[in-house]
Parts: sequence; structure tokens; C-alpha cells
Amino acid sequence: MPSVLGIGGVFVKSRDADGLREWYRDMLGVELQEWGGAQFWSTPARTYCVWSAFSAETKYFAPSEREFMVNLRVDDLDGLLAQLRAKGARVLDRREDSSDGKFGYVVDPDGRCWSCGRLRARAEPRRANRSPTSAR
Repeated sequence: MPSVLGIGGVFVKSRDADGLREWYRDMLGVELQEWGGAQFWSTPARTYCVWSAFSAETKYFAPSEREFMVNLRVDDLDGLLAQLRAKGARVLDRREDSSDGKFGYVVDPDGRCWSCGRLRARAEPRRANRSPTSAR
């Protein structure tokens, strides 16, 4: 049976798309292509992508009131969060350190909360009945 292999893209609306692109370029080092978006190529490390549904009442995405949150895989979480703070970005004090990795949170100019994570490599995909975020 055909199946989903992972996240193919993330697309967001913005009142100021050009300004938002510049923010991601300047704050997060996203290398924008001529067409206005970015491509993130996988690395040889055994990392993975998670999809999980949350209750409509969850506070996990706070302070954002948006319907989604995306985790950005990063190579140096502490360095990135320090860089974001130094550039004046809204970095939340909230941090997580779990068997899945280390995570920090930043809010973009449109009020979206993004999770930034340094994921731990796994020998095999998680097969348990519980997703990494199901407890939230």
C-alpha cells in the first residue's frame, strides 16, 4: 500500500510574506531560493520527522493561537537560540530535553510558535503506541 514518507513541505500564509521570508533568512539562516522558498535536504544522520494530532484545547502551541506548529530540525540548538535572542527574536523560556532530543521554542513575527529541535538519532523508528508528543 502506498504510504506517507514524511513532511514534504510547510506552507504558511502571512500578512507580510516578504518580511517573513527575510526574518527566516536573517534569524534562522534559512537559505532562500530564487522562487521565494527554501529546500532542506536530509543529512546522513538517522533523524526522523513526527506527525501528531493534538486536542483543540491543547496549550502546547502557546502562546500561538494557530492551528499548527512545526518543528525545525537544527544542528546547534543552544547556539541558534542564543543567536535569535541576540537578534531580538522572541525566544520562549520553555525548553525540553527528552529521549527524542532537545527542544526550544521561538515565535515568528506572525505569532506562530515554532519548535526548534536537536533530535537524537535512532537505530530504528519509534513503533510504540505513543507518539513523542501524545502526553501533551
